[in-house]
Amino acid sequence: MTDARAIGVFDSGLGGLTVLTALMRALPHEDFIYFGDTARVPYGARSSRIIQRYSQEVADFLLSHEIKMLVIACNTATAHAEDVLKKNLSIPVIGVIQPGVDALLARTRNRRVGVIGTRSTIKSGEYSRRIQNQSTNIEVFPKACALFVPLVEEGWVDKRITALVIQEYLSELIREEVDTVVLGCTHYPLLKAAIQKEYPDLTLIDSSEETALTVARSIASMSLNNNPEHSGHTRIFLSDVTDQMNHLESLLAGHSFASVQEVQL
Repeated sequence: MTDARAIGVFDSGLGGLTVLTALMRALPHEDFIYFGDTARVPYGARSSRIIQRYSQEVADFLLSHEIKMLVIACNTATAHAEDVLKKNLSIPVIGVIQPGVDALLARTRNRRVGVIGTRSTIKSGEYSRRIQNQSTNIEVFPKACALFVPLVEEGWVDKRITALVIQEYLSELIREEVDTVVLGCTHYPLLKAAIQKEYPDLTLIDSSEETALTVARSIASMSLNNNPEHSGHTRIFLSDVTDQMNHLESLLAGHSFASVQEVQL
């Protein structure tokens, strides 16, 4: 038995494209519908109530396309709206935080871990809360890295200035003898190589990849797989089409999204 419905994916902007491309690699036979709420980005500047409202509006749009699962490809929306969406929706909902937390706990050797993300995600404390709920014998060192997103969106992933910013933010974690760090923002996987170049002994947890693996396992366990002979296709919807799409496409391992439509919620 197969299920030909698409998987819905959303982010407050374009960073969630890293999750989408990971999903496309993990599930090449699945169709995807991505919504980037670029007209209202960033969600992090909003109250929890507004983030929940925006997330529900996006979910309703994706549900109108008869999706079989919703992936929240946004750390801020996951932190503030995952529980609400799970309660309100009749389909499975998977956010990006828990897969990263599970991988972090599985791979740390010295139980000293770091979480890097936007100010909003770090301020929410959601990563630290989940980590410590699952393992009390662990020290968590959160660090807001506000300049990482604009560096990625400018396409400056391999510039000298980016290396200096990485050193400025992560040197504190290195001094604390952190051995494993979760990339708690969907833009950050595009800086993974640059971070690894500066700190080759640091284990980095890519939440995009971990989320894709979680979705693949969930699809299989729930018997929601599409026909294995089907060649998956992807549709992209944005609430505001900007030239930042071009910058990110150039960084996404050659992925190009031909079908990009603007839609107002």
